[in-house]
Amino acid sequence: MRTPPIGAHVQVAGGLATGGLAYTDAVGARAVQVFVGNPRGWRLTAGDPRQDARFVEGCAERGVPSFVHTPFLVNVGSPSEATVARSIAAIAHNLARGAELGCRGVVVHAGSAVGEDRYDDALRQLHERLLPVLEAAPEDGPRLLVEPTAGGGRSLAATVEDLGPYLAALEHHPQVGVCFDTCHAWAAGHDLAVPGGMAATLDALEAAVGPGRLGLVHANDSLDGCGSRRDRHTTIGAGSIGGAAYGLGPFAELLAHRTTAGVPVVVETPSERGGVPWGGHAADIALLTSLLPPGAEDAAA
Repeated sequence: MRTPPIGAHVQVAGGLATGGLAYTDAVGARAVQVFVGNPRGWRLTAGDPRQDARFVEGCAERGVPSFVHTPFLVNVGSPSEATVARSIAAIAHNLARGAELGCRGVVVHAGSAVGEDRYDDALRQLHERLLPVLEAAPEDGPRLLVEPTAGGGRSLAATVEDLGPYLAALEHHPQVGVCFDTCHAWAAGHDLAVPGGMAATLDALEAAVGPGRLGLVHANDSLDGCGSRRDRHTTIGAGSIGGAAYGLGPFAELLAHRTTAGVPVVVETPSERGGVPWGGHAADIALLTSLLPPGAEDAAA
């Protein structure tokens, strides 16, 4: 079995290369996710060519796959034309930046219809507005990885089964993949903590979207219970998924499942621990690495 490279959403203060690569090394990350602008704003910022080049070179030297996460405001399903237009611009910009940085994928939240009676209209918007962006994207560029949300509001995709009609609205475009977030899936109602629960959820994900669509995993524990619809991440093993009666079993199950073989895993957990700004991510990466199936690292070598 190919080992999933385990890393983190890295801090890039000082620049993608200056800050990002230093953080990557500090936490021992073997995969990285970054923002290329303000995650809570609409401003589209160009990259620094020198930082970009050093980031690309540094990731290649380390053998570290990289990903971009789009701003949190993005919602192609919105009833607001201004929001839809800004969302499409943000997705196109992040795909372009991801291509410049040699990234494997660009993560986007599935979004919401913002109203019980707008689900079909929102899916039509995906088809009419987002599909042309995918058609225009280069085949060798990063895939757009749709991340189901925790289920609040009228989410367009919260459970893994919701991904079926979502991808159908995008005509199962080859440039579309999936980002699976453990905290989101748990909040949406998938009981990952019981023995076999994580495996059953990943089986259902593959059944909904087909093999090979899973491009990234966000491994996060949750502060809230199953089905809470609350997106509050916490340290691996300290929440209601990995800290439940079955311990770290759900995360071991995640890393041993056939669908995650070779698929990068990043943590988006609290980064600070013991006063060290990156101690939390370093500890979570080390803990997840210790859960890899016996012989997995040798098989990937």
